[in-house]
Amino acid sequence: MVFIHGGAFKSGSGAVPIYDGSNFARDGVVLVTINYRLGADGFLWFGDGTPNLGMLDQVAALSWVRDNIRGFGGDPDNVTIFGESAGGMSVCTLMAMPAARGLFHRAIAQSGAGHSTIGPDTARKIGNRLAAILGVEPSREAIATVPMDKLIEAQNQIGAEVFAKPSTELWGDVAATLMTFDPVVDGKILPGRPIDCIEQGSANGIDLLIGTNTEEGNLFFVPSGLSAKATDASVDAIAKAYGLTATEAACYRDNRPSATPGEICSAIFTDWFYRVPALRMAEAHPGTYVYEFSWRSPAFQNTIGACHGIEISFVFDNINDPGVRSLNGENPPQELSREIHRAWVDFATSGNPGWSPYASDSRVSMKFGDRSSVTTDDRHDEIKLWDGVR
Repeated sequence: MVFIHGGAFKSGSGAVPIYDGSNFARDGVVLVTINYRLGADGFLWFGDGTPNLGMLDQVAALSWVRDNIRGFGGDPDNVTIFGESAGGMSVCTLMAMPAARGLFHRAIAQSGAGHSTIGPDTARKIGNRLAAILGVEPSREAIATVPMDKLIEAQNQIGAEVFAKPSTELWGDVAATLMTFDPVVDGKILPGRPIDCIEQGSANGIDLLIGTNTEEGNLFFVPSGLSAKATDASVDAIAKAYGLTATEAACYRDNRPSATPGEICSAIFTDWFYRVPALRMAEAHPGTYVYEFSWRSPAFQNTIGACHGIEISFVFDNINDPGVRSLNGENPPQELSREIHRAWVDFATSGNPGWSPYASDSRVSMKFGDRSSVTTDDRHDEIKLWDGVR
C-alpha cells in the first residue's frame, strides 16, 4: 500500500508520525509513504515546459515501487494507493493519468475526489500573481531563483488574497475551491478532469473505495471561529455560492432543527466539496465501495465532530499517537480503529472491504461510527439537491 499525504497540494509530509505503517506491517502489508513537490515547485505552470511535476513525482514513486518493492517483501502485482484530502484527490488524478497506468491495482480516496483541478488559464493567473508579488518575471526559471522562505510567503499571500476576494475574474477556477495550487488539466499529462476521464474508462480494472467524514467542514469552520459568527444570512449566502436556492437550503435546516447556522453552513460545504464529489466518483466508476466516517471528536467542547482528517489515525490504527491526542481525546474507540483499519487491509488484499458496492439504485455505504453499520440511501433528500452538479 502506498500512502499519499494531504495538505491542499502546498504543505504536508509523508513522515508525519500518524502515518507510521507499523500496524499495516503487523497485518501483512508493506506500507510506503511518499513525498512530492508542493505549491509552486510542484504545480506552477505558465503554459510551457512540463506541468504537474508534483503528480509526476507520485508516478516516479509508484514506478520505484513496481521495480523495487519485491525486495522489501511486497507484491508489485498487488499495489493499492491511498490518500487523504489532497492525497485523495491525487489518488483520483492518478486514475486519470496515462503515465500512471499499470502502476497500481486498487485505490482508496479519503476526503478527496476527482474534481479538484484547474485549467491552463487559471494556472497562468496564479503564476502571474505569484511573480508579481515576488517582483520577478513570470517564468519558472525566474521564480526558481527566489529563496524558499520568500516563495512560501508569497504563496501564503496569494491564498489570503483569494480568500478575501474569491472572484472568478481574478482567480479563475480557484475562486470556488480556494485551493491555489491544483493539478492542471494540460491535455497530455492530465488529459481532463479526473472524474470525466474515469467515466470514460481511464481507470477500468482498478478497484476503488471512496468516502468522506460526516462533518468535514467543521475543521475549517470551528477552530477559525467562522461557525460561531455565522448567521441565517450566512446559510443563504453559502448555499447560493454553491448553487442551491434558499428553498433547497431549507432542507438542511429542516433536517437539523437544533443546529446553529454555523453547523448548517458546514453541512452544506461538506456536501458540496466532499460528499457529493465522492458519490459522483462512485457513479462514474461502477463497482466502487463507499464509506462515511461519523465518529465525533470530543475536541473544542464536542463541537468539531467528525471533521476533516479525523479518520486518518483510525485508518492507520494509530489513535493513541500523542500527535492526535488533542483531537481524539483520552479514550478513542479502539474497536472502531480495528474495524476501519481491517477494512482497508481487506480491500488492499482482495478488493472487497466487507460490504456491497455502491449503485445508483441501492446507494449502499458503510458508516463507521460508535456502532458501524451499512446504510442505504442515507440523506437522499439532501444529496438529491445536488443532482446535475459535476
